[in-house]
Amino acid sequence: MVLNRQSYNLKPTFATVVFPLALPKLYTYSVPETFMDSIQVGIRVEVSLKNKSYAAIVVSLHNEVNESYKPKPIISILDKLPLISDLMLDFWKWIAQYYCCTLGEVMAVSLPAGMKLSSETNFVLNPLYEGDFMDLGEYEYMVAEAISIKNVITVNDVQSILNQKSIFTVIKNLLQAGVISVKEVLIEKYKPKKIRVVRLMDEWYSNEENFVEIFSLVKNSEKQTNAMLGYFQLSRSGSKEIPVSEIYKLTGADSTVLSALSKKKIIEIFEKEITRLGKPDIAELESLPELSTVQNEVLDKVYHFFELKLPVLLHGVTGSGKTLVYTHLIHKYRSEGKQVLYLLPEIALTTQTVEKIQKYTSEKVLVYHSRMNNNERVELWNAVREGSGIVLGARSSLFLPFYSLGLIIVDEEHDPSYKQQDPNPRYNARDAAIYLAFLSKANVLMGSATPSLESFYNAKQGKYGLVEISERFGLSSLPTLQVVDLKKEVKDQRFEGMISQTLKEAIENALAKKEQVILFQNRRGFAPTYHCKTCGWKAMCQNCDVHLTLHKAHHSLRCHYCGYKITLIKVCPACGSQTLEEVGFGTEKIEHSIELMFPGAKVARLDMDNASTKSAMENILMDFEYHETDILVGTQMLTKGLDFGNVSVVGILLADSLLRYPDLRAGERAYQLMTQVSGRSGRREKPGLVIIQTFQVNHPVIRETLHHDYLSFFERESDERKKFLYPPYYRLIFLEIAHKNASKADAAAMQMAIFLKEKLTNRILGPAPGSIPRLRGQYIYQILIKMENTPAILSGIKSYILECRVKLFEIKTYRDVKIVIDVDPY
Repeated sequence: MVLNRQSYNLKPTFATVVFPLALPKLYTYSVPETFMDSIQVGIRVEVSLKNKSYAAIVVSLHNEVNESYKPKPIISILDKLPLISDLMLDFWKWIAQYYCCTLGEVMAVSLPAGMKLSSETNFVLNPLYEGDFMDLGEYEYMVAEAISIKNVITVNDVQSILNQKSIFTVIKNLLQAGVISVKEVLIEKYKPKKIRVVRLMDEWYSNEENFVEIFSLVKNSEKQTNAMLGYFQLSRSGSKEIPVSEIYKLTGADSTVLSALSKKKIIEIFEKEITRLGKPDIAELESLPELSTVQNEVLDKVYHFFELKLPVLLHGVTGSGKTLVYTHLIHKYRSEGKQVLYLLPEIALTTQTVEKIQKYTSEKVLVYHSRMNNNERVELWNAVREGSGIVLGARSSLFLPFYSLGLIIVDEEHDPSYKQQDPNPRYNARDAAIYLAFLSKANVLMGSATPSLESFYNAKQGKYGLVEISERFGLSSLPTLQVVDLKKEVKDQRFEGMISQTLKEAIENALAKKEQVILFQNRRGFAPTYHCKTCGWKAMCQNCDVHLTLHKAHHSLRCHYCGYKITLIKVCPACGSQTLEEVGFGTEKIEHSIELMFPGAKVARLDMDNASTKSAMENILMDFEYHETDILVGTQMLTKGLDFGNVSVVGILLADSLLRYPDLRAGERAYQLMTQVSGRSGRREKPGLVIIQTFQVNHPVIRETLHHDYLSFFERESDERKKFLYPPYYRLIFLEIAHKNASKADAAAMQMAIFLKEKLTNRILGPAPGSIPRLRGQYIYQILIKMENTPAILSGIKSYILECRVKLFEIKTYRDVKIVIDVDPY
């Protein structure tokens, strides 16, 4: 375990702590003499804040405090060893400083919920109360009587006793009468998993002949005999402690049988704490495959740049075997005792990736992501702190307590999922990984078939090492791309609304050969718009300025931003006509149409509507991998590094929807999505075909995708960015000012812009209404700040933005306005 660096000649008398809250400052508490020898930086302590108890983390120890400030004492110490190291604390501070948020917000996103303890309000009898409960009202008497019996009760207890949710008046009366007092108690959220196990009493192991005596003791009971036979059979695996559930399953015994054996002093039954993380699920380890000549050269170049202390960008076409290179690197670093973090943008990728790595190692590959429950997160956190060596995870796994980190792999480094959108800190995991590696003296390898412009630019500038693979691994080759001009298809009446004749024939050929098909449309639901043909009415969200999306399977219209939904209506609420129709198409409509078009094919869909849980997503992908599904329709969830060997056709149904998006990175995202989803085809010996349907066949992004020409794409897009002062040549900070009152949001944004322009002048663009002017009931105005790509200027402007925010909040009218600062947006 890494010890924290602070040491003292004098015992520390004060501790500065951070709470998992968005507080503008840190708080200092006094250290009682009984805690002076055990308190350390990085441990949790119980402290009081505004009459509630919290578990805060100590960030510094000292012997001085402002004389005008009288700190409260620390109530208790919760950890024997630091929960976070000095290195991780430095990482937290960098995140807070760079992304303009508080240290408490970083703590909140870093720690598992099970470690962020907060208090529960309990009620106890006031020992000074000498009155008679009979003088109280009916409800007050019931509560007071319950406390006198139980000694302490919670808010939930009071609600149950009174059988009502509103209890404020009753509690207020009891407090005013001096009958009860309030006590805040820290609640431990983490619950260890325990199972009941059976173990043979120790005295029976002294002599093997004793085993004969065991069976003589149970000879009159067939069930007890079978239970003991089952125990000995199960214990052959090496463990003397056997779960009672396994004995029940094997022998048909029940609790009465085991209880009888326990009374005879043959076995003992007790609870045992077990991990939720499981053990490696492998029957037999496989030898690590040999690398190809090209991959060996790649690995040599990677090591060379690592020696130069440079982050490395691995630009390899889809299917080039990047994962095998990663696996060899993982084995090297684990052989040196170093921990490895493998970052993935999407949890859909974890199952396939874990399988690829786990079969070559005997140690458990841990997976960390947002869909784990709180108890699992705590156990994985502790496992990493205790030395577990390989972790796969989404962006939040950066905050795990590694103590010997040697390598960070950022797979699909271009993916926008690495950017945290809400809440604070709005960090980019790719960029944060580079800083964490710097602090840890570790190496970073970023991989992608379609690198972000920033990463490729940095590689070209020599800030990163650049290693490239231009050919696919083994016998597979890059797919053939074909563009279908939808203008011609419509003109020739060959277009059926979603599927061109060319794509239809390609699907038919693939199905005839027992091959699989992927159809990509980056829009979920049945149709994005539902309107009246008579009067033009459109179904809109009541909280957001967006259309409601039609979801036919649920007979509803839904907002994909705030979750608002209504039952599907059949009559126009504006004019009363029944001429309502859907416009456009999403994955649900495509799935329905494909089922009608190819009735013999098994069709499935992968989007957030039917794959909102990890298990649901895994089931859909597993069915496709094992050829239980012929055609898979999906959104961008399909594009992220999935490996299917039998896919021969990929259809991109409407490329124009990607290109039209009102965003700086629309062209970049379109190129990446189309190239990535194209890469799902032809990944083995079978050749792949990708059909791109578009009304803009001459669009430069379409042409560059068609020819697998990343370099031309990079040069053209970079020239445009340079001309208009955008990244990677300039840096951006995005401000969002929001309030439920449109006039107040507008006025606050104007005032903020005035403050900013005093020093930043022409670096400021806006304010302007957001691309979606109203979202979740809040009216949004935006300010964009462009600045030179130098650290000193960036740091100075961030400090000035924070000053301006303070000035704005000093104006009473604007104190309830929400301001979001997004550094390096998009």
